[in-house]
Amino acid sequence: MKFDLNSLNTKDKIIIDSKVTFPKEDLEKAKILDMDEVSVQGEIRNNQEESILNITVKGEMILPCNLTLEPVDYPFSLEIEENLNETIKNSQKTIDILPIIWENILMEIPMRVISPKAKDMKTKGEGWELITDSKEKGNHSLAKLKDLL
Repeated sequence: MKFDLNSLNTKDKIIIDSKVTFPKEDLEKAKILDMDEVSVQGEIRNNQEESILNITVKGEMILPCNLTLEPVDYPFSLEIEENLNETIKNSQKTIDILPIIWENILMEIPMRVISPKAKDMKTKGEGWELITDSKEKGNHSLAKLKDLL
């Protein structure tokens, strides 16, 4: 999504209303199973010799469940407001906002996603138990030594 910065000098703002798709390679690197078109709406405006990007990005990514590895739909909506003068070089006449959008989408990926189907998952069996972060950690074989202190 490249925009001509010279046209911004003659206009007050550039309106953005489009759909964006990202390459499969980028999705695989980010461990995103799939992501349909992402809606981008907003504007680039001139504000006292600064170019300000103000957009809303909405979409849905499909992530693997941390327990079952089943696909989980994860809708997202984010607001991006950024001063483009920090990313524009002096002689640059165009700006590509796609990397800015991608960076912000990457920050929206949650640390863990759990499928609703994972609630029915077996977490205990004969000789084994699923250990999660919420359970108390410690070496229970040394617990009896605590009484000797």
